[in-house]
Amino acid sequence: MFDLRSLEHSTIIYESPNLDPLLRLAWNKQDAHYLSTFMVDSRRTIILDIRMPSLPVVELGGHAGCVNATAWAPHSSCHLCTAGDDSQALIWDLSQMSKRPVEDPILAYNADGEINNLQWSKSQPDWVSIAFADKLQILRV
Repeated sequence: MFDLRSLEHSTIIYESPNLDPLLRLAWNKQDAHYLSTFMVDSRRTIILDIRMPSLPVVELGGHAGCVNATAWAPHSSCHLCTAGDDSQALIWDLSQMSKRPVEDPILAYNADGEINNLQWSKSQPDWVSIAFADKLQILRV
């Protein structure tokens, strides 16, 4: 993370244990201290708190295939959707992550193919869109 006012100062927020590349990241829209990311060919999503560099707050499992996308709910600071090669879109409740491990998603959807991307609607927060194969589906959550 760089401070654009002073480029000499930077902070490494997270480095993967084996220096595997991080594929994508998403900022929490309601709590700017949190972001989610995942490594290439990983089944786990990593939640980071920029106030505590180097250590993940939580690692989310749940996927049987590689994670391809992650999106925070635009209306909630504690809900995250992940999607992957296992054709699943999983919604997680992270409200208790500081008190206990997050082991299971609160909602799961199985698509007809590997999910490549997802987006949580900002204007319609009850809807999540997923893309797989040559299809786009909109899911009510």
